[in-house]
Formats: sequence, C-alpha cells, structure tokens
Amino acid sequence: MTPRLGGGCSIQLSYQGRLRIVTFWKWLSLVRLGRAIIFVMNSTSISISIIIPVLDEEEHIVSLIKRLPDHLEIIVVDGGSTDATVELTRSLGCRVVASQKGRAVQMNVGAAATSGDVLIFLHADCLLPPDFVREISLFSLSRLAWGRFDVRIDSHQLIFRIIERMINLRSRLTGICTGDQAIFVKRAVYDQIGGLAEIAMMEDIEVSKRLKNISKPYVIGSCVQTSARRWLDGGIIRTILLMWRFRLSYFFGVSPDVLAREYYG
Repeated sequence: MTPRLGGGCSIQLSYQGRLRIVTFWKWLSLVRLGRAIIFVMNSTSISISIIIPVLDEEEHIVSLIKRLPDHLEIIVVDGGSTDATVELTRSLGCRVVASQKGRAVQMNVGAAATSGDVLIFLHADCLLPPDFVREISLFSLSRLAWGRFDVRIDSHQLIFRIIERMINLRSRLTGICTGDQAIFVKRAVYDQIGGLAEIAMMEDIEVSKRLKNISKPYVIGSCVQTSARRWLDGGIIRTILLMWRFRLSYFFGVSPDVLAREYYG
C-alpha cells in the first residue's frame, strides 16, 4: 500500500523502510509491555502509607477516605478535634492516632505509626487523583527521593485556573513544594532527614529545602484536587498577597511562631 499526501502526491516506501517501521512498533509495544509488567510486579511489593493530619475536618474526611483504596495503610492523626471527625473516621474503619495540635507534629506522629515504603502526606481537604497508586509505584522505581503532585483547585472560577498554574509553575522552577500538593517521600529518606521540622508554619517549605539537597522532586502531572476554602474565606487576592508575604518573611528569617500567631490570630 502506498501512503498518499494531499495534492495527489505519494510516498514510496522500500521493503527496508516498511521493515523498520514494523520493527519500531514491535519495539514500542515491548517497551509498553515491559513497563506494565514492572508496574504490576512493583505494585504488589511496594507498600504505601497515607498520613492525614486533621483538626475539625468532619466536612471533608468522609469523602476523602471513601476515595482511597482499602488495601493501603491510612493513618488519620487527630490534633484534638471537637467535632465528629474522629467518630466518622473510625466508622469507616480507619485507624486514628491522637497527637498534639500542629500539622508538622501530627505528620511525624503519623509517620511513626506507619510501615510503608513510601509515605504520602495528605491534607484532609485534598483528593488524590485516581491513578495515584500507579504513579507512586513508578516513583518508587526512580532514583529520586521525594516528590509531589500538580494541584487543581476545586472551583470553576477562572482565577483559580491561573492560581493553580502559578503554583505548579513555581514548584517546577524552584523545587519547593507545598502541603496542598501532597508531598511524598521514600521511607528511608524520611528517616534519614529525621522527619519534618516541628514548627508552627512553613513545615512544607522547610522540608522541601532539605529534601532538595538529596534529589530534585519527582513531579506527578496528575492533579491533587484541593479545596478553594482558604481563598474564598479569606478573600482571593488578600490570601494570595498574605501567603506571598509570609513566604518572603520566612525566607528572610522571621520565626514560624510569629507567622503562625498572625495567621491564626
């Protein structure tokens, strides 16, 4: 068969040319098969632990847990909730661990209670993408030590498309990740760095800086969906400016305790 182009022209392929094309497609099929085999073998051997720090998250915790596969180790770390967060979590069969209040403290407590080869630190108002187990399994085969997902904000407003693109671009350019991007790390590396710094704020920025000294982040393009509530409650522009000011203040040495007092009032 002779492939045709527009205008009545045609391309004549030699036998050798057709053979090269067939060989290429066979090679590509083998590569795909090999990746599939590696994924299946690895996904049965790798163990993933998801650590979820919570404080009064009854609004989000049920939908989050129901989206997670039953075979994964899920640890919900409660910092003293006064609503129905703990009861709802236990009713879904998830393990709840008590901790002092503080996201970094809670995540370290959760990590200490897990046995997974890869740890995923997930905020309660975030949802992992459907293919996250496959993506994390592929990450475990890489030489990189840690990583994060791209983020998508759960609002249809156009400005949030701009905000999420800026967040993802900033992370790509700087290698600094935020908690909304569901930071994940190999267990051996987490132990190597001594866990997260137990500071009042900016624990995600701080641990990103230390992990960058080990490897660049592994970037998963599938998006974590995060709640728009922070921007909607505080005002979109005001929240953007506030977070940039906090990050700059932290960069120039302002204590996370001082920033937390201002942020949480």
